[in-house]
Amino acid sequence: MYDAEAIVIGGGHNGLICAAYLAQAGVSTILVEARGSVGGCASTVADLGAKFNICACDHSLIRAMPLINELDLGSHGLDYLEPEATYVNTFHGNDGSWVFYHDSDQTIDGLSITHPLEVENYKRYLKDALPVAELAIKIAQSGASIYEFLQAASRQRLKGVSKLLRLSKASAAEVFKYYFDDWRLYMPGISTGPTVWGAPPEAPGTGLAATVYATRHLIASGRPRRGSGSLPDAILKSYLSNGGQVRLESIVEKLHIEKNKVKAVQLQDGGLLEAPTVIAACDPHNVLVNWIDEAPIPAKSLISRWRNEPAPEGYESKLDGIIQNLPTYKFMSELSESFKHTDLSQSTVIISPSPEKLKEAHVLKSQGLISDQPTMLASVPSALDSEMKADNGLHTFGLEVLFTPYSLNGGWQESKQPDRWLDIWTNLMEGDFRSQITKWRAMTPDVYERDFFMPKGHSPGYAASPLATLVGKSRELSRYKTPIKGLYLTGAGTFPGAGIFGAPGTNTAKTVLKSIGSS
Repeated sequence: MYDAEAIVIGGGHNGLICAAYLAQAGVSTILVEARGSVGGCASTVADLGAKFNICACDHSLIRAMPLINELDLGSHGLDYLEPEATYVNTFHGNDGSWVFYHDSDQTIDGLSITHPLEVENYKRYLKDALPVAELAIKIAQSGASIYEFLQAASRQRLKGVSKLLRLSKASAAEVFKYYFDDWRLYMPGISTGPTVWGAPPEAPGTGLAATVYATRHLIASGRPRRGSGSLPDAILKSYLSNGGQVRLESIVEKLHIEKNKVKAVQLQDGGLLEAPTVIAACDPHNVLVNWIDEAPIPAKSLISRWRNEPAPEGYESKLDGIIQNLPTYKFMSELSESFKHTDLSQSTVIISPSPEKLKEAHVLKSQGLISDQPTMLASVPSALDSEMKADNGLHTFGLEVLFTPYSLNGGWQESKQPDRWLDIWTNLMEGDFRSQITKWRAMTPDVYERDFFMPKGHSPGYAASPLATLVGKSRELSRYKTPIKGLYLTGAGTFPGAGIFGAPGTNTAKTVLKSIGSS
């Protein structure tokens, strides 16, 4: 007698989405989560007398997914606010800052003020990149099969197909340099693309990341009212409304597999949950290496390949805190007059290093060291959403920092690095802004490991190029099915990848439902 028809392990937004679709289709489902609440890195948590987003507060790609309507998330409390400008792109030298809007014409108008020599380059870039970005979004929405690719391509009358395949082989740096002369135009795209993935922009196969600006012109970035956690909260309500069950504070020990079929999930507390279908919405390396005692014959080569790969280490950190006043960056004096009709305090500020300093940062990361000019993404969520203010009415901030290696020289426990990042950030502002910070906390890789059950503080990512994905490389990640019957993978480590996207969870649910229906 099974406990459910399906068990989903991991209550991050992708696991929740997958579980919600299964429950909506009438599949009895149990969601198993190690923490005391769901949401994972999409959560918003209470601390220091305020609410903080665990990771980034900007949601973009998920807003292109049909799941928001299909799971009726609006009726379950999901409501997006949009900043007047998506990003302010700045640099450690405080020169060459520019403003990115969802509207491409506004962005170009701004560039005519800040970077007039790049305006024609940007127009040329958009002409080429927009069809590619549109096609890539459609592929992500529909899945990674050749059939779905051809369907999506035919709907667009093959627009963007040849360029997408070319970009699949190129590097992001190559593509950006083809269009832009000034590195300040393309480094923000690298900061939110390859750098977030942990990859150097010169790496072959990262070329599609160069469509990032085009993608953001197609899809408006927004922030859920009351914080990023409003998204998983709404998905959870949708899931529960269809009879879904949740097991919190339930840490998985291993999977039970008999005759190449998944049978049950063994918990560390001795509990056993039985189901013919198990979907692991967590780090695939941990699942395939640590949760399977003995690989059945059909899965031996797969398990062997994963066991030969070292466990990846995390490299992202985030500072959160409370501030007495809104930040006044030094670039504000340069931009405020030209952009006086835009409230730039609402925007996320991307602080990028130069290409040379980024190369140095990659080398330092491998040595357990941190650059003196790290990539930073800074935001003041309460500037857009008053419900994100601290309990005492003050503003709150978030500061993501890359690269901050898990294996830091000297370890994280006594490290002064987070304090140094605050100095680097506040030195980009007018006056003594450091004194405006009343309380703050640091989420470093060791904390992500301890509090979010992320081995070595690592947040998985899907790194395969579109071409490799379409031909079926690493099928357990691109097609979600493993050689073990009934065992599926989903989450940020599967196609189409990390970020607040939701496509992995959606596509996995479709795959599972198709398999259940055929059986």
